[in-house]
Amino acid sequence: MLFSLFAASIAQAAEDYRLGTMDKLRIRVVEWRTAEGAVRDWPTLSGDYVVGPSGNLSLPFIGEMPATGKTTSEIAAAIGEELQQKFGLLDRPDASVELAEFRPLFVSGDVQTPGRYPYAPNLTVLKAVSLAGGLRRSANTGMRIERDFITARGNYEVLVAQRNGLVARRARLIAEAAGEAEIKFPKELQETAAGKKLIADEIAFKAAREKRLQVQLAAIEDLKTLLQNEVASLEKKIATQNRQMQLSKEELKGIGGLAERGLVVNARVLTIERSIAELEGKVLDMEASTLRAKQDIAKAAQDATNLQNDREAEVAQERQQTEADIDGLNLKIAMYKDLMTEAASLDPQAAVSSGGENAPATNFSIIREADGKTTEIAADENTPVLPGDVIKVGVAPVPAQ
Repeated sequence: MLFSLFAASIAQAAEDYRLGTMDKLRIRVVEWRTAEGAVRDWPTLSGDYVVGPSGNLSLPFIGEMPATGKTTSEIAAAIGEELQQKFGLLDRPDASVELAEFRPLFVSGDVQTPGRYPYAPNLTVLKAVSLAGGLRRSANTGMRIERDFITARGNYEVLVAQRNGLVARRARLIAEAAGEAEIKFPKELQETAAGKKLIADEIAFKAAREKRLQVQLAAIEDLKTLLQNEVASLEKKIATQNRQMQLSKEELKGIGGLAERGLVVNARVLTIERSIAELEGKVLDMEASTLRAKQDIAKAAQDATNLQNDREAEVAQERQQTEADIDGLNLKIAMYKDLMTEAASLDPQAAVSSGGENAPATNFSIIREADGKTTEIAADENTPVLPGDVIKVGVAPVPAQ
């Protein structure tokens, strides 16, 4: 019963199926003789035939008959016509042409047993790879290679995470050095949850650093304002003291002659002179205080400049160190990527079965011939396979990050 079902499925698939090289046909020819009212069998023609490399069928009495690109019904009609014409028969012989066996398919690449396999209806890429024993694996070193791959992948992922953190930091440092409010992060960081967290952390860190700098600059600016107000106040006091001292000198000048004639007591003169001396001392003290305040203002301005310069130097130094760290990590990442690629090439099955985000992916493609032209088609596990297809199986290298 199973054979009958298989034969029925082949017959149904062959209705619109176009023949090609290596297809096997089962042919039977009979002739109805009207004059005799009997059926005559053609045993010489009946049997199994294979479409040859030239695309022809080689049949007794008929010779070479083109078959590539034709259906079984077209072959049957052509056989009847050829026999009728060749032998001048009154009645055309009837030919029954069935597809006994599809032309084989071929599986190549990273499979356990590449080679030629018989085709069956409803065959997919995954089924064809299963016929070839699945992905290639090593009988003796599979476990070791899988362990090596997992170890290399773990180190690889840790280093990639570290590098992503440095890349985010570099973007922040570039923005700080240029005085830009917005940080331009690489696109790859914006596409993952871990990358988005790094972006948020760097944005918050940049805001905190800027806030701290602004607080320090604001404190210096407040000190400068306070000192400038003090200078202004001292200058007003100096002006007032100078005015008082000028009045005292004019008063002293006015009574100087009287004192010489004995009209004014000397004590009054001494009092005025003492007052003038005290005023001159106060003016000198206030001028000294003014000078010190101005020096403090200059020092505060220099402190603000130094603070800005130190910040710029710190950013430049951090960026330089970050670039060096990124270069070092890139070398290590490339090394572990090469180790994973080597493990995948030695034992693809072990590498793929290790699972994980960075496990190598399996690539499939089909090389198919149609209308005399060969094309390569991208495929997946569920892609239908046709007779004569060549299925290429490959394990992709570890994706770059």
